[in-house]
Amino acid sequence: MELFLLAAQQMLVMMLYLFLGFILVRLGLLSPEGSRDIASILVKLVIPAVIIESFCVGFSMARLAELGQSLIAAAVCLLLAILAARAAFPHKPIEHFSAAFSNAGFMGIPLVSAVLGSDSVFYIVPLVGLLNVLQWTYGVDVICEKHTPVSVRKLLWNPPVIGILAGLLLFMTGWGAHLPGVIETTLQGICALNTPLAMIVLGTYLAREKLSSLFTKPALYAVCLMRLAVIPLLSLAVLHFLPLPRRVSLAVLICAAAPVGANVAMYAQLHGKDHIYAGKAVVLSTLLSLLTLPTVTALIQIYL
Repeated sequence: MELFLLAAQQMLVMMLYLFLGFILVRLGLLSPEGSRDIASILVKLVIPAVIIESFCVGFSMARLAELGQSLIAAAVCLLLAILAARAAFPHKPIEHFSAAFSNAGFMGIPLVSAVLGSDSVFYIVPLVGLLNVLQWTYGVDVICEKHTPVSVRKLLWNPPVIGILAGLLLFMTGWGAHLPGVIETTLQGICALNTPLAMIVLGTYLAREKLSSLFTKPALYAVCLMRLAVIPLLSLAVLHFLPLPRRVSLAVLICAAAPVGANVAMYAQLHGKDHIYAGKAVVLSTLLSLLTLPTVTALIQIYL
């Protein structure tokens, strides 16, 4: 019941932000160009800040070992998600991207913090980092329907990777736990923009479409089934047999059960694709996750 109430509260907050974006467009206060600029700020500034802030903890060899273990769990879950999404939606780029990448940032982090404690958020830093790197590289290629090799420059010179490298530097040197107050406050303020701006952007997408169409597309339900049920259960089945600390695996699996990541709509808009449809996948999966997240998390806690 506690997890159910947490998920409901988190979803309500997200839906209120989404409603604000919807109203801003309907009142003529936010244009398509404005929402595109907000999406760009999220991808190039806010997401790297979230990654960096997650590394701002004290260094120890035990924490470094836990980081390596969580990296293994994250890589396994993301690889499974990509393979499953690719098999289910081989010629549907929006559906492929939506099913493969969860909303680990502003849906997974609060859930992990509530279920396992705020110190466990550190365990999902590699997942958040890898997820954003894969979205920026593999995900963009999927969205654009390209099959080109990822260059070293593209892999390294992108906002999520820059955020990871900066965060690792802060973590390994111990500086992250002793940032000047002004810098720490600024970083936290930028990170706080993540949820409201992302959902406001989604609200602007939906304001340009009939709301009834959200519930009338069978393909969206197929995406939600894959993202909210099939992929989390596959990840549970595999991690069950890996010799990883239960707390690490549990944190990663909670994020693996999160709904479709909001970035699919933002990347779709930035690359001239059907971002309205992508936004519907995010919203519908978020609504359905109110029921699926408590159930899947309960199964994880029982069988892991």
